[in-house]
Amino acid sequence: MKRSVRIALAVAVVAGVLAARHFRDAPASPGESSRSSGHYRIPAAATAFRFGTLDFTACELSQKRSAATTAAFCAPFEVPEDRANPDARRIALKLALIRSTEAADDDFIVFLAGGPGQSAVNAWPQVAASLEPSRKRRHVLLLDQRGTGASNPLECKSADPVDEAAEYDPTSVTARARECLDSLKDKADPRFYTTTEAVADLEALRQALGAPKFDLVGVSYGTRVAQQYLKRHPEGVRSIVLDSPVPNELALTADFAGNLDAALKAQFAGCQADAACAKAYPDPFADLLRLRDELRATPRTVSFADPVTFERHERRLDGYGIAGLVRLYAYAPETAALIPLTVKQGLAGNFAPMMGQIDLMLQGVDELIGNGMQFSVMCGEDFDRLPAETGAANADSVLGSALVDAVRAQCAVWPRGTRPADFNEPARGDVPVLVLSGQLDPVTPPRYGEQIVRTLANAKLVVARGQGHSIMGRGCLPKVVGSFMDKLEPATLDTECVAQLGPVPHFLDFNGASP
Repeated sequence: MKRSVRIALAVAVVAGVLAARHFRDAPASPGESSRSSGHYRIPAAATAFRFGTLDFTACELSQKRSAATTAAFCAPFEVPEDRANPDARRIALKLALIRSTEAADDDFIVFLAGGPGQSAVNAWPQVAASLEPSRKRRHVLLLDQRGTGASNPLECKSADPVDEAAEYDPTSVTARARECLDSLKDKADPRFYTTTEAVADLEALRQALGAPKFDLVGVSYGTRVAQQYLKRHPEGVRSIVLDSPVPNELALTADFAGNLDAALKAQFAGCQADAACAKAYPDPFADLLRLRDELRATPRTVSFADPVTFERHERRLDGYGIAGLVRLYAYAPETAALIPLTVKQGLAGNFAPMMGQIDLMLQGVDELIGNGMQFSVMCGEDFDRLPAETGAANADSVLGSALVDAVRAQCAVWPRGTRPADFNEPARGDVPVLVLSGQLDPVTPPRYGEQIVRTLANAKLVVARGQGHSIMGRGCLPKVVGSFMDKLEPATLDTECVAQLGPVPHFLDFNGASP
């Protein structure tokens, strides 16, 4: 597929993990739920140790586009690709442990990354500060889900350009899917790279560690993994944090176009309530649609400077490019505040800032572009549940129907795994659960969180005003998450500080908002 198609699919449910402030908490009180047997203590000077049957040794986790590394402990961990044939191909999964900062209780934080297709190990530098209060007494486990990161990744990246006229053509998309499958045939069977298989891997890891309890922290697609794990292995769960959650009942991509339009209109309503912003942008949503339609009718070739290297580039910009940029920018309030200005500049013929912004945004999702694991998930778990009218219903939206049409074309040839009969039933139980939603989330709106907590007996929903997607690093939320994980009392959790969060004023020019 052309890059713009692959980008659109790659960000289907991608978690826009954001760095967060560090917070200091008071020590856990004697009445709190944490406990330690000493089984999982790591001596201060240790370079190697064994937990259960796993042998950990000191390692350094690299960071993309940085010379910095993160100190960790890594252990080899293998699983059968097809559990019905355990003597057939085995796959090595990347496993890393980030040690607790003060003590070591018998429960482990497990970070479940988004995507589908994001590496938990690669995402750690962006979420580390969010979990700083929580990991004072708990080690963090980072397991790259099969098909991602360094866990037999299903990479299908192609440098070959695609004819522009065929970029969203179903025949072209289908041909690219077949090419991808052919490139994977000697290393993986895509049927076995689903959420259900990932849940089985996670339980195999827990057993290998000696069956401790897990504190699951899922972001975006990772919340599906967390809920499915709770359904299969409730005995292994101590607590769950669902950040920007996806209900089990949801078919991925079905709501994306409508959710984006609703989030943008709510975002722009804040602009209309401000006199200076309303004067600068009388109708930003209409302006966006007009720019999209102009670029669909007449794509432009834009010359611009790379925002990092300053190297000059020439690149084509069309209606799908602006729609993809707006969707990514809507994930966070700081970038959402740029949308009206970016659109206004485009309507005036100045596309260089827009192209630079597109390049910057792609750096955050580059590992998802061309990742076949996301198609194993969507095609095996969502494709057959997409309403027949979904594409047509989205035709007039900012995103249009192209995303759903591309998924349908891809899944027409992609091998599909199986899912349990109750896969799409809601999660239930009395495990303590904290659900976090951003008021202006363009992909997993607060109504998803409301839907999830209805069937959970011990859950609390927190909606952060003015915030977008992936919010646990925002404001005081790291402290809130840490307190929740220590006390396991959602009903009495103090979340008053979250009210201090709010939207970011829209940029009136490149200097920012009005004084």
